[in-house]
Amino acid sequence: MRSILVTGGTGTLGRPTVGRLRAAGHQVRIFSRQPGPDRFVGDLTTCAGLAAAVEGIDVIVNLATSLGRRDERQARNLLDAARVAGTPHVVQMSIVAVDRIPMPYYRTKLAVERLVEESGVQFTILRATQFHHLIDQIFRAQRFLPVLLAPAVILQPIAVEDVAGRIVELVAAAPANGRVADIGGPERSRVPDLAGLWKRARGSHRPTVPVRVPGRTFRTFATAGPLVDGTPYGQITFAEYLA
Repeated sequence: MRSILVTGGTGTLGRPTVGRLRAAGHQVRIFSRQPGPDRFVGDLTTCAGLAAAVEGIDVIVNLATSLGRRDERQARNLLDAARVAGTPHVVQMSIVAVDRIPMPYYRTKLAVERLVEESGVQFTILRATQFHHLIDQIFRAQRFLPVLLAPAVILQPIAVEDVAGRIVELVAAAPANGRVADIGGPERSRVPDLAGLWKRARGSHRPTVPVRVPGRTFRTFATAGPLVDGTPYGQITFAEYLA
C-alpha cells in the first residue's frame, strides 16, 4: 500500500484513477480547489496548500490540466514541492505524438514532459491516445449544426478506465525515469466512422461531412497521427463506451 496524491483527481481521468487506486488498497489524497472527502484543498497555480498535500506522499500522479493556459507553471510548482518533500515518484500523464503534432496544447504537454525530465525527481511519463470522452464531446458540441463534421483522420481512442488501470500499474512499479510504452485503444478508426457509431448510439440522423483542413497540423495528424504500434493496451472500444 502506498500513499498517493492525485492532482486533477476530480476530472475525467482522475475519477476512475482514484477509484482504481483505492480499490488496489492505496491511500489516496485528491488535490483540488474544491473541498470534499479525502481532498486537500489548494491551488497548483498559487501553490496554496501544496506543501501540506505532498507531505508524506510516496507517489504523485499528475493528471491536472488547465488545457495549456497554466500547465507549465502548475507542473513547475508541483515538481518544486515534490523535491522539498523528499522527491516522491511523479507519474506524469501526457499525450501520444506531442513531439510530432504542432498544436499549441501539444507543445505545452511536451514542455511539461521536459520539466519533469529535468526536475531531479524520480518520474515516469505515460502517453495515451485521445480519450473516448473527447471524441464524444467533439460530436456533442455540434448539436446545433445541420451536419456532423468529422476530421478525415485516423485515431485510436482509449477509454479512461483503461488508462486508469495502467496508472495503477505504474504506481506499483519502480520509477522508469523516462517514458514507458505509449498506450492506445483497441481499434484504429477513421473519425467519420466513429461519427457513424456516435449517431446510431445517440439517435442522430444528420449526414456526416468528412473535413480536411489545410496546413501542417492537419497534415501531420493525417499522416503520422496519434497512433500506437504493437498490441493495444486498451480493451474498451468506442462502441462499448457509447453503450
